[in-house]
Amino acid sequence: MRYAQSERSSRLSTEMDKHNSTSEQERNSLLAGIDSPQDLKALSIEDLYQLAEEIREEIICTVALNGGHLAPNLGAVELTLALHYVFDAPRDVIIWDVGHQAYAHKLITGRRERFHTIRQHEGISGFPKRSESPYDAFGVGHASTSISAALGFAAGKFIKGDENRVVAVIGDGSMTGGMAFEGLNQAGHLERDLIVVLNDNEMSIAPNVGALSSFLSRKRTSKFGVRIRKEVASVLSSIPGVGDDILQLAKRGEDSLMSFFTPGMLFEALKFEYIGPIKGHRLERLIEAFNNAKNIGGPVLVHALTTKGKGYKPAECDPSKFHGLGKFEVSSGEPLKKPGAPSYTKIFGQTLVKLAEEDDRVVAITAAMPEGTGLSQFAALYPERFFDVGICEQHAVTFAAGLALEGFKPVAAIYSTFLQRAFDQVIHDVCLQNLPVTFVMDRGGLVGEDGPTHHGVFDLSYLRHIPNMVLMAPADENELQKMLKTALEHDGPAALRYPRGSAEGVAMDSEIRTLPIGKGELLREGNDLAILAIGNRVTPAVEAARVLEKEGVQAAVANCRFVKPLDRNLICQLARQTNRLLTVEENALHGGFGSAVLELLAEEGHTGVRVVRLGIGDHFIEHSAQQVQRANCNIDAAAIAEAARTMVETDDAKQAVSYNQQSATSNQ
Repeated sequence: MRYAQSERSSRLSTEMDKHNSTSEQERNSLLAGIDSPQDLKALSIEDLYQLAEEIREEIICTVALNGGHLAPNLGAVELTLALHYVFDAPRDVIIWDVGHQAYAHKLITGRRERFHTIRQHEGISGFPKRSESPYDAFGVGHASTSISAALGFAAGKFIKGDENRVVAVIGDGSMTGGMAFEGLNQAGHLERDLIVVLNDNEMSIAPNVGALSSFLSRKRTSKFGVRIRKEVASVLSSIPGVGDDILQLAKRGEDSLMSFFTPGMLFEALKFEYIGPIKGHRLERLIEAFNNAKNIGGPVLVHALTTKGKGYKPAECDPSKFHGLGKFEVSSGEPLKKPGAPSYTKIFGQTLVKLAEEDDRVVAITAAMPEGTGLSQFAALYPERFFDVGICEQHAVTFAAGLALEGFKPVAAIYSTFLQRAFDQVIHDVCLQNLPVTFVMDRGGLVGEDGPTHHGVFDLSYLRHIPNMVLMAPADENELQKMLKTALEHDGPAALRYPRGSAEGVAMDSEIRTLPIGKGELLREGNDLAILAIGNRVTPAVEAARVLEKEGVQAAVANCRFVKPLDRNLICQLARQTNRLLTVEENALHGGFGSAVLELLAEEGHTGVRVVRLGIGDHFIEHSAQQVQRANCNIDAAAIAEAARTMVETDDAKQAVSYNQQSATSNQ
């Protein structure tokens, strides 16, 4: 049976001690006996409801300790249980779009005992991951991919004669992405057996926007629909003799009539059999719908209406805040965040508002992430100059190009990892036409617990080779505001990237000045070697130089600021002066900042300069805390100092060997 709200709140207040508890309550819990989806099938509907509440409590308390995606997971619990109750995974394939709603899936597919490690170093991933479990059929992390992947599975099974089913679970936010409709379009054409479950909570990360979202919200539970049905029923039932028979016939035809006014019309036009909308927290309705879908051939779409943050009042009241978050207090929902410097995201948002006050041509664009990119204040102050395009990064970039051609200064604020999805549009629609669009890439570099799908470690590599592009990265928040103004003043494409998390805590200039494009800054003098750093690696480079100074090694440090164009004079001067360069970046080594320095030295004929590059190697970085990732990638202050120390010691040893050899030869 379901827990009453007061009982749930009481239990949640003490749930922090759950993982170390051996209480009678824990030993008797249903969740403790679920080691695979097969264990669900022996449970009654009443038991499944209790299991759903236990799963919610486990998710809430684990996310409170580890951080993670809370609201989307709470909203998909019954959906997950019903799917695994009806289908036979992993033989039946279940693919989750984005994957930030798959915590319940992980709990019931053999990972319950390791669930407390989610998103932690060497723990389980926060997203479905093929190497982690056979139940994770497809690795995900970005939106709108599930239908295309599922259709690939379905087509492959058809060729092999495999009759197992394929299910794609996609949220209404992900359904705004064009790739989802590309998949739907081909699925309707191929007519293979495919079930798409639309998890409709009227939200992605922020409230959904756009015509499609409005269309999906036309539910048969609307006041208008209810009133019409009641009035028609009253009229028909009043007809003497035949009224009741006509009423029953009308009720049987109600589904086809209402589907004309609901999303059924859209999906049926794409040749999908449409089931719904159904209540996504009613297990008996979900199980019935999935059983029906299982027995229908061809493409089927099940439309389920859910509540994001279901079962935890703070998340239900503010699902955007609880979409993805750090550690928090369960009883209040308040974050457990130590006071410190504001985030780079917040500094960007405040700076853009200030610059927009001075120039009414500044407009802002986000792809469904106004809060995540720091644009909420801008949206509130300048709604007519703010555009949330939905999860449509490709459209966002080309839309910005159109705005630029109308004389505006568009700022496309998109996470680095998501801008990868619009690479062609950056080249073809912006840079080829040399349009003044500013790309602001939040989460540039390693992002921590979200892991490899969200690291922004390729942007310096994939943007620096594009003609007309200016590419920069600030060392601190004061430099961030200068770079944003520089980009907006530049008559052409410009991109700047900054990391996730707190800024450096430096003083901010009251008047924002532009920077000379392509000019770096020498922070420390030194003749033993030069450390060339970019972005958030500048501060640890300075720290490393201070350590080296105490050891008698004089390291120059340059804040290079620009990856394109490079400060040729500064770099060549340091190359001649020290003959040793150490480059440091939080980006892939292949094609990144260090590669650009090597190319410059070759072009300038400095072939004898010794160069060591520090950055992200040729592999994906698993989830863990940012400081752990940076240490493991050898780009923190200690690793920079060690690399510099090794360079100097190795060269000194070589010189000593050379001197000894020369002395031995002369003595002979």
